Amino acid sequence: MGHKYVYQFSEGNGKMRELLGGKGANLAEMTNLGMPVPQGFTVTTEACTRYYEDGRAIAPEIQAEILEYLSKLEETTGKQFGNASNPLLVSVRSGARASMPGMMDTILNLGLNDSVVVGLAEKSKNPRFAYDSYRRFIQMFSDVVMELSKSRFEEIIDDVKAKKGVVHDIDLDTEDMKTLVERFKAFYKDEKGEDFPQDPKQQLMEAVKAVFRSWDNDRANVYRRMNEIPYDWGTAVNVQSMVFGNFGSTSGTGVAFTRNPATGEKHLFGEYLINAQGEDVVAGVRTPSNISKLQEEMPEVYNQFAAIASKLEQHYKDMQDMEFTIENGKLYMLQTRNGKRTAAAALKIAVDLVDEGAITEKEAVLRVEPKQLDSLLHPQFDADALKKAVPIGKGLAASPGAACGKVVFTAEDAKEWTDRGEQVILVRLETSPEDIEGMHAAKGILTVRGGMTSHAAVVARGMGTCCVSGCGEIVVDYAKKQFELGGKVYQEGQYISLDGSTGNIYGEAIPTVPADVSSGDFGRFMEWADRYRQLEVYTNADTPTDARQGRAFGAQGIGLCRTEHMFFEESRIKAMREMIVADNEADRRRALAKLLPFQQSDFEGIYEAMEGHPVVIRFLDPPLHEFLPTKEEDIREIANEMGITVEKLHNVISSLHEFNPMMGHRGCRLAVSYPEIAEMQATAIITAALNVQKKHPDWTMVPEMMIPLVGEVKELKYVKDVVVSVADKLIAESGLSMKYEVGTMIEIPRAALTADEIAKEAEFFSFGTNDLTQMTFGFSRDDAAKFLSYYYDKKVYESDPFAHLDQKGVGKLVDMAVKLGRSVRPEMHLGICGEHGGDPTSVEFCHRVGLNYVSCSPYRVPIARLAAAQAAIKNPR
Repeated sequence: MGHKYVYQFSEGNGKMRELLGGKGANLAEMTNLGMPVPQGFTVTTEACTRYYEDGRAIAPEIQAEILEYLSKLEETTGKQFGNASNPLLVSVRSGARASMPGMMDTILNLGLNDSVVVGLAEKSKNPRFAYDSYRRFIQMFSDVVMELSKSRFEEIIDDVKAKKGVVHDIDLDTEDMKTLVERFKAFYKDEKGEDFPQDPKQQLMEAVKAVFRSWDNDRANVYRRMNEIPYDWGTAVNVQSMVFGNFGSTSGTGVAFTRNPATGEKHLFGEYLINAQGEDVVAGVRTPSNISKLQEEMPEVYNQFAAIASKLEQHYKDMQDMEFTIENGKLYMLQTRNGKRTAAAALKIAVDLVDEGAITEKEAVLRVEPKQLDSLLHPQFDADALKKAVPIGKGLAASPGAACGKVVFTAEDAKEWTDRGEQVILVRLETSPEDIEGMHAAKGILTVRGGMTSHAAVVARGMGTCCVSGCGEIVVDYAKKQFELGGKVYQEGQYISLDGSTGNIYGEAIPTVPADVSSGDFGRFMEWADRYRQLEVYTNADTPTDARQGRAFGAQGIGLCRTEHMFFEESRIKAMREMIVADNEADRRRALAKLLPFQQSDFEGIYEAMEGHPVVIRFLDPPLHEFLPTKEEDIREIANEMGITVEKLHNVISSLHEFNPMMGHRGCRLAVSYPEIAEMQATAIITAALNVQKKHPDWTMVPEMMIPLVGEVKELKYVKDVVVSVADKLIAESGLSMKYEVGTMIEIPRAALTADEIAKEAEFFSFGTNDLTQMTFGFSRDDAAKFLSYYYDKKVYESDPFAHLDQKGVGKLVDMAVKLGRSVRPEMHLGICGEHGGDPTSVEFCHRVGLNYVSCSPYRVPIARLAAAQAAIKNPR
């Protein structure tokens, strides 16, 4: 026999995730543990990759192998595929290595056709169930496999209910179900020009293809890019014999977690629906009952389920998310996986599992996704404002945090409004996987339907976005772009606020306050992270406020203080413009003298906030034209203020015009042209440090001055000599002894290539990976967005090189510069201060190449601390 593409559940195990996908590996593991799993087989991820290699077709030998395993399943179950008197029906589900909730759709009841449904009705003595299963299958198969509109089927159901005068699907009887089957099939034929497929084997092959296809749909690609899941992993397909939750009042289906996924508390948390099939719970079409009610309704089933849940958690040593079905009072387990959870729950579960002795501190540190911490750093409602606010309604507290924003009704609007700087709350009847980009953009999500395990809830928790779901009192009118709640109408663009921790909805804007990170589970967990990490974590901060925020989040220094941000304030920009307009050195120095006290007091404020911790200050970096006006009326006004002619200001502006300013007259090139700028900045930095040192004799002040955009050692030496002569003179006059360092940013490929020469003059390096990425790829960060989407669509790039450091190319330059720099100065302190400093995979790379620190924006500091700890545990130095 050739290569094996199909495995029975009983042939696999939990370690085979790469081949069987997460769902398949866990089904195999549960089978090995002797749990009640409906049997079936998994078509491997390799078959998916092969499907794409073969031009989106399933090779004949793989088809033959699938059919061979289908007949093995017929032997196991004693039923036959397509046999009306003893039918085997299956579900077809996808399962990738990494859980991608809602990315891939499920098909239930496959194997039904016009003759099998008659047999199923007789055999089950339950014709309503048989026709209900058939109409569901037609609906799912048409939507998932044939890509017909889901909503058209819902419209037909609503029409049948309206004619009968009932509200719930459950009130439809056998005849109504038969009507639905006929109308669904007629709609299918109208749309497709052919009859609904009657051959179960053809249905199966089409379904397997559809799962493979869905690996490449838009929402899966967006999700993969956000979560860095490689495209070539592929997805597996699980074919499992059906068990029926829609058999009557002693049947049902549900989803449960071994701990509360919102808070982390240790108790079974879940929901189920009597007389329903799996997708009903997850899709949120009906609002389910709490799992605790199952204890009253079916105590034996509940106890058996609770025992299995506890066994699974002990086996996987993590909180489990389980799907189950009850058929005529008998329990079946359909899947288990490590549950998605909020950040607060993730911390509580990790800390509790350590206290329960289930895992070690190191294992606990690996359990929390660094990006998840983001949601805990975000604002909560201001307590005083919240006391005065009266909720207009309440839904389920599906994903915590506080959100305030303007109401929008579509994912597209959410993205568009956010792109133009608005904060929005997305209001939907229910969300579906194609809404993912809008959900990502919104500050909060509010849905009318759906429980705690609906798509909206699960995806929002994964993203750290506040979500309130299942508020059934809301009446949404998409056409008028408004919703009604509590007797009031809210139009698109009106403010509402959501509390994802209580489920409360407020019809007004409530102010929010920052979060506390130093105490409780968070504090304890971060202590463990700090114990194991080897990288230091600094923050990028340009103001004392940012510096204090970074310190509050655990930053050990400032890795990048951008001096130009201080020049844009009203009181300062005038002197800056005078400096730029000056056409001789004397005028330039006069203007710089006005800027000096501003710079100096800024640096003193930052040094005070950092209490003697390292501060790396970057000299002026942007091209000068950024400080000049562009609109005609502003040019007139500013020329008058400065007492020069409009013509002269126009001339200066046009003389500074650059075709490519990012590669133009900026960074150290300004200081080479106008050394007096570097003199003024060095004076401000050293004077500020001396003043703070006098006030705090116990602090060790070592000013670190960073010269940006160096590409040649001689330009660094030229600027450094200016800085050193200023610094030595000021320190000598002060009578104090103070060390200082002059280093550079490595952000031009030539600097990385000649880092050993540059290290003769530079006392430290900091990698400016934003510019290094631009210059290495040869595209500008601001313009690349216009064409990168084509690159993602065509799989030329899998992720945005500005979000995740390109380790092959840019990373090679970083690695080279580290080695060359240290060959000259073995003890050289090296860091990174580009945006990548807060990206977990990039942090892991920085650990591996041996940097001393990463620096990122204040809100990413805890993320970087955790990522650095995980990098150290996974890659011991």
